[in-house]
Amino acid sequence: MLRPHRPAGTFVLRPHPRFSLLLHRRSMIVALALLLGLLLAMAASASLGQTYIPPADVWRTLRGDPTPYDLVVGELRVPRIVLGALVGVCLGLAGALVQTVTRNPLASPDVIGVGHGAAAATVLALATGAVAAPGAMPLVAVGGGLAAAALVYALAWRHGMQPSRFVLTGVGIGVALSAVVQLYLTDSELDAAEQVKLWLTGSLNGRGWDQAGPLAVVLVLALPGLVWAARAARPLGLDPDTAAALGLPVDRARLGLTLLGVVLAATATGAAGPIGFVALTAPQLARRLTRTPQLPLVCSALTGGLVLVTADLVARTLVPPLEIPVGALTSLVGGPYLLYLLGRRK
Repeated sequence: MLRPHRPAGTFVLRPHPRFSLLLHRRSMIVALALLLGLLLAMAASASLGQTYIPPADVWRTLRGDPTPYDLVVGELRVPRIVLGALVGVCLGLAGALVQTVTRNPLASPDVIGVGHGAAAATVLALATGAVAAPGAMPLVAVGGGLAAAALVYALAWRHGMQPSRFVLTGVGIGVALSAVVQLYLTDSELDAAEQVKLWLTGSLNGRGWDQAGPLAVVLVLALPGLVWAARAARPLGLDPDTAAALGLPVDRARLGLTLLGVVLAATATGAAGPIGFVALTAPQLARRLTRTPQLPLVCSALTGGLVLVTADLVARTLVPPLEIPVGALTSLVGGPYLLYLLGRRK
């Protein structure tokens, strides 16, 4: 009996007779290294800041022992760090899923209008008086991001979903929605405009368990979908005809991966505001580290968490006592990276 060919450097994990996973050895090593880096970045972020806290005191506080740093560590830093890691994981996964669907390293949820949709929904809700402040807007932001992605998908559909049309339609919808936001900022009162501008920069300041809890629940609920996405992404990374010949329903797989990525990105945006370029850069960095033909979901998630936790640490400590919004820092670094990607494309 002929046995199916297995790529070099891989092995099969078969936890059940009807279920198996093809694992890449280098990807597993990179994932462990990224996980260690993320844990080290979280530990450093808990210690560093305007007040330096020795790691031993941080550990005692986490264990529940009384220390002089209970408020700073337990109430301010740790919830913010956990939220940053979860937001980064969601954005890394969302970016990998969208880039797999579009087969384009320049595509990400913020490029196809998810962040713009969340921002437009926020300012429209404020303008109509539906809510009083951006802090009460996570559900509205999630709904706006999902609505924007649905509109982009519907407009890009022409007897099937073409990736290039999908990206260009998303860019156009994003520009239109950003115009709605700018119109609100020019006509609104100063206090309301300042609140919206602060939310639009994307920041972890003042956020914690109230935002991290729902985000963790969404990630747990998305795990079965992510397992399916990891299996579907392998043939979907090929050309559509080859993927269809392998038995994959291409259009349904693209719709499923897009929906999953948009839900993760919209939920992360609702928790921390639109944080740009993490979803764009994390999958490509992970792919370069693992050297795999497809975008690795686990490594993309860990890379997103590591990038965002590190960026937030730098944003808090770069210009003390000023805390730069992490979204401004990621955009400052991500802009040149986008130009680099554009320069590499033929």
